[in-house]
Amino acid sequence: MPDSPYIIDATLENFQQEVLEKSMSVPVVLDVWAEWCQPCLQLMPVLERLVEAYQGAFVLVRVNAEEQQQLAAHLGVRSLPSVKIVKQGQLVDEFNEALPEQQVRQILDKHVDAPPESDRDKAQRLWGEGQLDEARAILTELNQQDPNDYDILIDLGRIQMQQEEYDGARQILDSLPQEERSRPGARQLAAQLRFHDDASDLPPRSELEQRLEQDPKDCQAMNQLAIHLLMAGDNEAAIEWLMRSVQTERNFDDGAAKNTLIQVFDMLGNEDPLVRQNRRKLFAMMY
Repeated sequence: MPDSPYIIDATLENFQQEVLEKSMSVPVVLDVWAEWCQPCLQLMPVLERLVEAYQGAFVLVRVNAEEQQQLAAHLGVRSLPSVKIVKQGQLVDEFNEALPEQQVRQILDKHVDAPPESDRDKAQRLWGEGQLDEARAILTELNQQDPNDYDILIDLGRIQMQQEEYDGARQILDSLPQEERSRPGARQLAAQLRFHDDASDLPPRSELEQRLEQDPKDCQAMNQLAIHLLMAGDNEAAIEWLMRSVQTERNFDDGAAKNTLIQVFDMLGNEDPLVRQNRRKLFAMMY
């Protein structure tokens, strides 16, 4: 859990001060969660990213429903996750599912002053919307302003990877100082390039999709399609196909799907919600 001045863990003892009193001066987003709740673990990083992005425009107060059962009952929580927005001591909005970040932003912006969008944020938004050329133009300009901002440089490499400019992406990766290659984005770029090298003899994606339509249990097609998806940056779909391969034939090709999943989990890092969600599923399938 991140150490942030905008994130507080609530108990029955500090609830009055940290939620009700604080909400008189700043909106409070109350997140009731539990360790066993997969949607909670998907939603939490989203809320944590947003509270940092809004830089004090609201406070995130977390309630561990298992440890604070009396408080959760007092709040009338019947399902998890349960997110409540409190303003001026009053409940003004709530939702009870792991919504995508954009939808959470839309709810927040009804009650919280949105932060001005930085150029970096704009590039990230455009990238997420699939406007790769526009995002790349902004990142290129930012890179020219500060060539030593390696996060921007890594993002440029990842966009080039999505645009199938593999030589350019490899040049960016090779230009990084050794100590910068452990960054999550750099690990992902390196893994994508490895997958690209491994995929040089793969059938076209359309052919693999056609094979799976004809035979949904074709594990070879599942694994090869997953590599295509990883190269394109669609990690969620790739993981889904790899998990399906493990479920269909656990030891296919000496456990190729399991081994690729482990590489993907390492690439994304333990805090990624996809890793949290699927690592346990993989363990259950294997053991």
